[in-house]
Amino acid sequence: MQRSLMKVAIGILSLILLALMWRWLGSSGLLNIETLRALVTHVAQWRTAPWMVLAITLVYAGLLLVMFPLSLLVVVTGLVFGPAWGLLYATIGTLASSVVSYWAGHWLGRTALLHYGGRYLTGMAAYLSERGIRTMTIINLLPLAPFTLTNMMAGAFHLNFRDYMIGSALGIVPGLAVVILLGSQLGALFSAAQPEELLWALAGLATAIGLLFVLARLTRRFIRREGPAIPPMGPPTPSACEASGHDIPPAPQHRSRESSERSG
Repeated sequence: MQRSLMKVAIGILSLILLALMWRWLGSSGLLNIETLRALVTHVAQWRTAPWMVLAITLVYAGLLLVMFPLSLLVVVTGLVFGPAWGLLYATIGTLASSVVSYWAGHWLGRTALLHYGGRYLTGMAAYLSERGIRTMTIINLLPLAPFTLTNMMAGAFHLNFRDYMIGSALGIVPGLAVVILLGSQLGALFSAAQPEELLWALAGLATAIGLLFVLARLTRRFIRREGPAIPPMGPPTPSACEASGHDIPPAPQHRSRESSERSG
């Protein structure tokens, strides 16, 4: 309960800080409504350009590879491109980044990632080793580690690439859709010229925030139903993985006990 309240407080504080920053930029003349409208209109002319897909792919892959926050990138995409094109481009860019980080992890290997990832990654090593679509869906619905590091781990532990991509899409797209809606409504709020437009933008923003809470609640229910299938942020350790002599670490012991109890 306290963690949920903390997350809500952080979200509200972030929105307040964004509003204050927007007010300061506007009062200083660095950015105002007219500038934003001109920028959005200018970019809107390129939404259907063939090269835009390549540009978005390169931007997403490059920024996410250096651990740029995915949520912020998606909000900006929704703000600039609107809900429909924003969702399309965010999905393409995010999945393209998933491909890049998967093969980067495959190239780096499990030892390097487990060594530098610490407790944030060692807990999901065995969890990643024996599952595919279901694994990536759960991990992307409720991130257990940073987005790029999770994808690198999937590559390092040789998840089936097809299962990895299907699971990533299933887990990522619902959240992308809601965050894109949030970003697009922020853009509509900033560029609203009439009171009616402002009211519609506020209603859309409230809807997006409500959908975020609904999605979070549904995700928590899904994760709770999975129970002990969700990996703890602890063992296995890198040394244990290396001692096994395999690219894939052994399954967690509590999973084995569950299987034996069910079979008995």
